[in-house]
Amino acid sequence: MKKQKLAFIGLGVMGFPMAGHLVTRGGHELTVYNRTQSKADAWVAKFGGKSAPTPAEAVHDATIVFSCVGDDPDLREITLGKDGAFTSMAKGAIFVDHTTASADIAREFAILARKNGFEFLDAPVSGGQAGAENGALTVMVGGERSAFEIANPVISHFAKAVTLMGPSGNGQLTKMVNQICIAGLVQALSEGIHFGQKAGLDVSLVLDVISKGAAQSWQMENRGKTMVEDKFDFGFAVDWMRKDLRICFDQSVRSGAKLPVTQLVADFYDEISTSGGGRWDTSSLIRRLNKK
Repeated sequence: MKKQKLAFIGLGVMGFPMAGHLVTRGGHELTVYNRTQSKADAWVAKFGGKSAPTPAEAVHDATIVFSCVGDDPDLREITLGKDGAFTSMAKGAIFVDHTTASADIAREFAILARKNGFEFLDAPVSGGQAGAENGALTVMVGGERSAFEIANPVISHFAKAVTLMGPSGNGQLTKMVNQICIAGLVQALSEGIHFGQKAGLDVSLVLDVISKGAAQSWQMENRGKTMVEDKFDFGFAVDWMRKDLRICFDQSVRSGAKLPVTQLVADFYDEISTSGGGRWDTSSLIRRLNKK
């Protein structure tokens, strides 16, 4: 693959390793930007490349720009704010946003980008911190096929699967389905483990057995035993899930979708956050059930 000049905005628990793979696996020339400069400095010390003091300077002359920030307001800040990336995107470039954000902002930015001579792809990811670190994320993309085909080989440096889901916004809608499914799965897994513990079973052995049958899931394989061990420091925090589910509920109001179980689980996450567990990972739902 031809080496390209790239930029990456947002070096959190996901963005830091994702940007790293663009250098270590792809050999691309990369400029990074992060609001906390010390994180950008740490990234450059580890991977090389360079950092820029503003998003606008980071994306100058980049053929593909990646972003991974927190929410719609963060995305607006790094693109349309003072010295935002959209002020200096090169003509013909592609902006690939990995933020879990609303479908509305994805559609808005796709139109805005096209008016200004570049393309925008909404490309949220699934796989968590471990998936980012191992370069094994699942990426669901919305946008123009021509832009997707150019960006796909580069995205693949940190992904095991990259799929075009349709027009702008469809990547974010697909991520909403993903989060709805995860919420129900983690609550069911929490209840199953809790039930097994109360019944006096060797729950680790139970998980070994049932993970080979119809109950198997990524959550069971990757979080089941850590839930039994009461360990909840694995990257994707409760407060981030609360934000994602809020986006799902906003969308469901518009589309008329009914999410009764998801709403119940969201209430449980609110309870955990209020009690001080906002930074625990999402498998901490079981702590509600195990409270004395």
